[in-house]
Amino acid sequence: MKKITILLATVSLLYSCNKFDDTNVSPALLTQASTKALLTNAQQSMSNQLLGNTAASRLAALYVQHLAEGPYPASSLYSDRNLNFSGWYTGPLYDLQTIINYNNDGSSAANGNGSKNNQIAVARILKAYYFQNLTDIWGDIPYSEALKGKEAFKPKYDKQQDIYTALFKELTEAVAQINESEAAVVGDVLLNGNMAAWKRFANTLRMSMALRLSKVDAAKGKTEYAAALAAGVITSNSQNISYKFLSTDPNNYNPWYNNYNVSNRNDYAISKTLTDYMEPKADPRLPIYGEVLAGGIVKGLPYGRNAAVNIPAAYSRIGEFFKSQGSALYLFNYPQVLFMQAEAAKLGYVTGGDAEAEAKYKDAIKASWQMYGVFDQAKYDTYIALPAVAYSSADGHKKILTEKWVHMYLNSWETWSDWRRTGFPTLTAATDAVDSRGIPYRLGYPPAESTLNGDNYKAAVTNMGGTDDNYGKMWWAK
Repeated sequence: MKKITILLATVSLLYSCNKFDDTNVSPALLTQASTKALLTNAQQSMSNQLLGNTAASRLAALYVQHLAEGPYPASSLYSDRNLNFSGWYTGPLYDLQTIINYNNDGSSAANGNGSKNNQIAVARILKAYYFQNLTDIWGDIPYSEALKGKEAFKPKYDKQQDIYTALFKELTEAVAQINESEAAVVGDVLLNGNMAAWKRFANTLRMSMALRLSKVDAAKGKTEYAAALAAGVITSNSQNISYKFLSTDPNNYNPWYNNYNVSNRNDYAISKTLTDYMEPKADPRLPIYGEVLAGGIVKGLPYGRNAAVNIPAAYSRIGEFFKSQGSALYLFNYPQVLFMQAEAAKLGYVTGGDAEAEAKYKDAIKASWQMYGVFDQAKYDTYIALPAVAYSSADGHKKILTEKWVHMYLNSWETWSDWRRTGFPTLTAATDAVDSRGIPYRLGYPPAESTLNGDNYKAAVTNMGGTDDNYGKMWWAK
């Protein structure tokens, strides 16, 4: 009887403390990541998904000929057909959705990391940023049924038009949700908890999206543009938004530095397409964009040739401004906004016509030179008077988008979208392209989608015209 009593007591103790299945689990072990850690991780994912030279993020810089490839030409010849987007969903987007869920569920993981409103608003803005880039790269994608876990293992593909409509709504509501009098978000390595800056981020993104609609739904584009502008966009170079890498942390080095200095590769040089435009105009940004070689020259690498080329000392690699250990890479900036305002005036989104477009165009070039620290009034006056640069009504749209292309060096996803939508700047496809159709309009869906999410994949392909290749046009470019 004594043995039975001891046994029952022991069992009771084990059950009450551990319930058997927790006997090997430390009571100090975290079961949920804090929302500040999730936010940091979601932002750091920008380095892999949208910045630098990873498999996907390098492509736009090659497509718009900001860069050319040297020893291993492939992507610039349009050999990249299908790339995986699962990392976007399982990485930053999942983290951001978890921030929203934790705050709505009252989880302790959200405590002390900013007010509920501000945490949710920032997560919504970043989700919109990622989804907007996703849909602009692939087209129709899983959206409304995405990030639901076991509730939707096979999410449907939403039409790009519907995604844009939803994202406009998300951005509008998120900006309204921000409360600057409440505790700012914690773990914010992008904007350091500056809630006013988050509003500008959202509104500037919304402005860019509104211009995407210029050919497919100008009326809605005009409405969204006006609302974004009124809500407050970036208005000076002091408000520029960039991702800041760390020269003191090998895990957070600038990705171009990793390519050149850590991996000891020399895959990329500034493209001859770009240097051929900038050099004859004595553009002072050129030695910022490209490495200065012996003799004080910046030499561009011919684009789109199927020939292995050794770059060092022969062609100019990316300039130090962009590829040192801690070099920041821009997401949104003031000159970019001015170029958008110039285009909006030219398109009739705002009043003022060509006079307003020209004024904003000139201001944009000036702000770009100031942003890169090369502004000189006399040189600027000479530059904007050059026949190839001077604004005119006949070719104003082309010149706005061409000078925007120059300014947006390495911020190339936006430039690729501008080119797909307008045809500007005028670019010649790779000479040795593997596909005669030229510069791609999109990336193909991940190969596994046809197996893992077959019915929804097939519906998306049908909606795009029946072929999952690199030449289906975005909804906003049709």
